[in-house]
Amino acid sequence: RAGKTKSLADFAGRLVLVNFWATWCGPCIREMPSLVRLQKKLSPSDVVVLALSEDRKGWPVIDPFLIQHGLKTLAVYHDDKGSAVRQLKVAGLPTTILFDGKGRELGRLAGIAEWDSPEVVALIKYYIKLKEYNK
Repeated sequence: RAGKTKSLADFAGRLVLVNFWATWCGPCIREMPSLVRLQKKLSPSDVVVLALSEDRKGWPVIDPFLIQHGLKTLAVYHDDKGSAVRQLKVAGLPTTILFDGKGRELGRLAGIAEWDSPEVVALIKYYIKLKEYNK
């Protein structure tokens, strides 16, 4: 995993939902299963769900956490230097940001959510349709 730096440009053309979290964050832990369920409800050709860990201890704490909580199917990355948090002005965890296919922020939510709720799925599908019309 070390050295596999990604940017929003790597996911061009797709919506990207980035969830900032940490293994020590109770609300983060509570909402993460809903991110997995959301990922299963949407086509990976339309939407990418990413979990960006802010754990300072890195993969030695992230990997066991993912296994323990059954989250190995979630696309997880590590913001090892905290650069994404600073660049995007994330004030607290969890925070989730939705980006369009060109990397522009569509919206963000600071705090916990049920990411697979009908309302969230409908909102994301709305943005998918907008993307299709704006090609």
